[in-house]
Amino acid sequence: MPVTDKTRRALEDLGLTGYEIKAYLALIDFGPAIAADVSSQSGVPYSKIYDVLSNLEKKGWVEIEQSRPSKFYPKSPSTALETMRMKRDSETKQNEEQILSDLTADYEKRGAKERPEIWIVKGEYNILSKVKETLQTCERELMIAVPSGLEDVSEFFMPVLMELRNKGIKVMIMMSEDMGKSILDSVSKWANLRVRETMYGGGLISDAKQVILFLSDEAESGSSLAIWADHFGLARFAKDYFEYLWASSKPSVKV
Repeated sequence: MPVTDKTRRALEDLGLTGYEIKAYLALIDFGPAIAADVSSQSGVPYSKIYDVLSNLEKKGWVEIEQSRPSKFYPKSPSTALETMRMKRDSETKQNEEQILSDLTADYEKRGAKERPEIWIVKGEYNILSKVKETLQTCERELMIAVPSGLEDVSEFFMPVLMELRNKGIKVMIMMSEDMGKSILDSVSKWANLRVRETMYGGGLISDAKQVILFLSDEAESGSSLAIWADHFGLARFAKDYFEYLWASSKPSVKV
C-alpha cells in the first residue's frame, strides 16, 4: 500500500519503526494473515517479523488471534491512534506526577531565585507555554494586545482567560479591527475589549509585574520569538504604553 512521505513521517513520529510501518500497511492491503505471509507481503525479514508484529500489538496497531499458527489483524487507524493516545496520556500523567512530586519543592527553593529577570523565548510552543504560565499566576489585572495573525492563538487561550475573568481578575484586551467580527464579538462578551485600526505588535502584562512581548509571529518558519520579563521597570513601561494605546482605541460594542 503506497503512502505519502508525509504520512510515513507522521507514523514514525508516533513511534513506529520502518519495519512496523511496512507490516501494518501489508495487513491493511492483504487483510489478516499469519506471520510468514506478512513477512513475504511486506518485505520484513522473517527473522524479525514476530518481534515487529509483537511490537505493533503492544503499541495498539494490530490484534492477534491465538490460533496455530497465530493470525494477525490490523486495527483501524482511528482505533490504533486512540489506543496510542490513551496510553500516552496515561504515561504522561504518571510522569508528570512523579516529576512534580520530586522536583517542585527544589525548584521553588532555588530555581526561581536563579531565573533571569529578562529572557528570550524561542519557538511557538515555548512561547505558548510561557503565556499560559504567566496567565495562571495573574491575580489582579491582565492586559493583552493581540495583533493580526494570532486569531488561532486567541481562541486557544480563551477558556483560560474566561476563567480569570470569572475569578474577578480585570481583563483588558486590544485587538486589530480586521481580526474578524466573530472573534471580536466572542471576546467582547467576557472581556473589556477595545479595537484599533492597526496593531503593530502584541503582548501581555500581568499584574504590572510580568510582561511578554511578541517579536515575531512567523510560526510556520519556526522563527517565533518573544521577550518574557518580570523586570519592574520594563513591566511598568509596557503597562504605561498599553494604557496610552488603550485611551486612543475604540470601545467594542458588546452583542
